[in-house]
Amino acid sequence: MDVIMAGEAEAGTVELTILMPCLNEAETIGTCVEKAMGYLARSGVAGEVLVADNGSTDGSQAIAERLGARVVPVPERGYGAALITGIRAARGRFVVMGDSDDSYDFSALDPFLAKLRDGFDLVMGNRFRGGIKPGAMPPLHRYLGNPVLSTIGRVFYGSPVGDFHCGLRGFRREAMLALDLRAPGMEFASEMVVKATMQGLRIAEVPTTLSKDGRSRPPHLRSWRDGWRHLRFLLVFCPRWLFLYPGLALALAGLATMAALLPGPARAFGLTFDVHTLLYASGATVMGFQAVQFWVFSRIYGAQMGMVPESRALNAALARFGLEPALIVAGILVLTGLGLGLGTVAIWGAERFGELRGTGALRLAIASVTAMLLGLQLAFGAFFVAVLGMMRPRG
Repeated sequence: MDVIMAGEAEAGTVELTILMPCLNEAETIGTCVEKAMGYLARSGVAGEVLVADNGSTDGSQAIAERLGARVVPVPERGYGAALITGIRAARGRFVVMGDSDDSYDFSALDPFLAKLRDGFDLVMGNRFRGGIKPGAMPPLHRYLGNPVLSTIGRVFYGSPVGDFHCGLRGFRREAMLALDLRAPGMEFASEMVVKATMQGLRIAEVPTTLSKDGRSRPPHLRSWRDGWRHLRFLLVFCPRWLFLYPGLALALAGLATMAALLPGPARAFGLTFDVHTLLYASGATVMGFQAVQFWVFSRIYGAQMGMVPESRALNAALARFGLEPALIVAGILVLTGLGLGLGTVAIWGAERFGELRGTGALRLAIASVTAMLLGLQLAFGAFFVAVLGMMRPRG
């Protein structure tokens, strides 16, 4: 029998740690620990059961310890905080983590361990393939939240995972530690999958059954709050979709509209578009350009902080179009804007600096301001990129 009781395991002697985050789970923690201990005994796996306790006040710790689990206290509140501490404290080469509310079956971990032994770094459970029992998942989560967020994760990051938020998953401990996971809340579930995908780890999925939890109290999960935290993480961690693509679309649409309206009014769809539309097109161009610049900034900084891998295409573009070329283009834009401004003044002078008639001067003024804004943004952005380059760690 290879079940390691609390306090007996030493680093390097355990193959599997079964990790459970816990916060006031006295009603179900005992059942979960018993199932996990039973799995270890039945399978003959050298393993331990580890409970990362997030400050329970209902005696959950004592129940877990009495049944043979090792308990580590986690002062910082949060699902992610508990699991990060638990992963660091784990003594197993592999870790299988799962919620301690009895919604997952800790006695059926063979598929996870088999994939891990086959060399996969992360093995995700998939509840949609394994089955969701009646009452186990609210309709909002089952038909909207999970499918939408998982689809966003697959589209944004090219992840092979079909159920981003399954709480039962296994992984190589060293691989997870190398990802430097940091999210303290529920978005930790997304962070693990996203970083594993971006770092090229081997990922597999196995069908997993989700049962109705055994608690009499409401779950810690808050649908809209935690759903937003997941979505926010997916957006912030993928600046292409947050900044680059929307920025490019906005800037190109603005430029196209400006090109159409600078000579004069234009009709389309039975409507007349004039200087008012031209002004908004100018704003779209400037805002879009700024969004693209933010993508460059966030991409460079994210790579320097180890959050995302280096972008070879971006690095090559910056190497060819560095500070000096950017400043030359910025100078041309600013001078063009000043020239258009002088043209505006000339039109005003022709009216003896009185009331202007027509919209010609206003069109030139809008184009002038747009060119100068883009030039100054490009210049300031180029200097900031140069500063980021100076901060880059030297190998």
